[in-house]
Amino acid sequence: MNSAKKLILDVDPGRDDAIAIMLATLHPELDLVGITTVNGNRPVWECTENALRVIDLIGVKIPIFEGSGLPLLVHLYPHRRPPIPRIEPNKIEGGLLEIPRAVSKKQSQGAVSWLIETIMESDGDIVLVPLGPMTNIALAIRIEPRIIEKIQEIVFMGGSTGSGNVTSDAEFNIWMDPEAAKIVLNSGIKKITMVGLNVTHKALISSDECDALYNIGTKASMASANFIKKRIAGGEIQGQNAAPVHDALAVANIIDDAVIETCLCNVDVETLPGITDGRTVCDFNNTDSKKRNNVHVAIKVNRNIFYKTLIDVLSLSI
Repeated sequence: MNSAKKLILDVDPGRDDAIAIMLATLHPELDLVGITTVNGNRPVWECTENALRVIDLIGVKIPIFEGSGLPLLVHLYPHRRPPIPRIEPNKIEGGLLEIPRAVSKKQSQGAVSWLIETIMESDGDIVLVPLGPMTNIALAIRIEPRIIEKIQEIVFMGGSTGSGNVTSDAEFNIWMDPEAAKIVLNSGIKKITMVGLNVTHKALISSDECDALYNIGTKASMASANFIKKRIAGGEIQGQNAAPVHDALAVANIIDDAVIETCLCNVDVETLPGITDGRTVCDFNNTDSKKRNNVHVAIKVNRNIFYKTLIDVLSLSI
């Protein structure tokens, strides 16, 4: 009997998504059912190619389904977001990943229909892990609301209890499609865990630790070390020779729940145009008792357990 925890990753690779994919694929107690891609860090076709490159690199067969190429609404209003997705690579996430071109191909079925079909046919035992904008998840919920009762848990990387990284208030994944995030967080899914910038920025991996990771000598460890070093060189955290690996932290928490400590509270998403657009509003003080406490918000992180998880799991690659 297979007792491994079933996961679906919804990703927008990106270097940190790539490491998260490797963690979810390589850990023996996780069963990665499939990967869906979404427009976010990169245009969706590039995210799909990057995900395919990762699974080919480590020699695994995981089906990959391409999803939404645009957010739900925000690109309809130029005063909110640029109407065309970014094309130029950025210094932190890059463009096409610096690993061999994919040989594997994406599935012909679209991500949203596959999510609905797979979750509805499941035993209610799938953990859904959005590591980019939640467009695919929101569309699936809107098309087939019955999946709400069939999702065991959502663990997402996104949001923040404090400052953002794309505006003063908003974290990138939520900012890219705040309406989608609002739909998901208010859907009534039985358990949702938020791994935000407030903890990912406290779990930095240093350049020296990248060297140790590289010296393990597996394809996964060497690629991950290179990805993190490029994030460091991109200056994500100014003045430190280290960088966060946001998405990998969310998967590491699924592997070992001692990685983060959470607090259950009401979380909603700001969708009004302006400086707070895309902000996650976390009501730790329960100021409105009529609102449901809907999200387990990560508030503390054990960085040492996170780093050990990276070392242990990425050592399992060829």
